[in-house]
Amino acid sequence: MKKILTIILLVFFISGITPAAKAQCSVCTKTAMQMGEKPAQGLNQGILYLMFTPFLIVGIIGYRWWRGNKLFEEQEATGNRQ
Repeated sequence: MKKILTIILLVFFISGITPAAKAQCSVCTKTAMQMGEKPAQGLNQGILYLMFTPFLIVGIIGYRWWRGNKLFEEQEATGNRQ
C-alpha cells in the first residue's frame, strides 16, 4: 500500500510541474480561440477531466482485482479456505 501511495503522489507531483497539456482537437482549438483566454482554459480543463475519469475508474477496478487475487493466493497458500 505504501508503494502505491508513493507512485500516486509521484504522478501528481510530476503532473504539477509539467507544462499545461493541450487536449483540444483542431475544431475545439478554433472555437476556444474565438471565446477568449479564460473560457479556452476552462474548456481545456474540462476535456482533461473527461479524459482522466475513465483512467481512474479502470485503475480502481484493476487495483481491487489485483488485491482480491493477492488475498486469494495467500489464503490458498496457507490452506485457510472458508
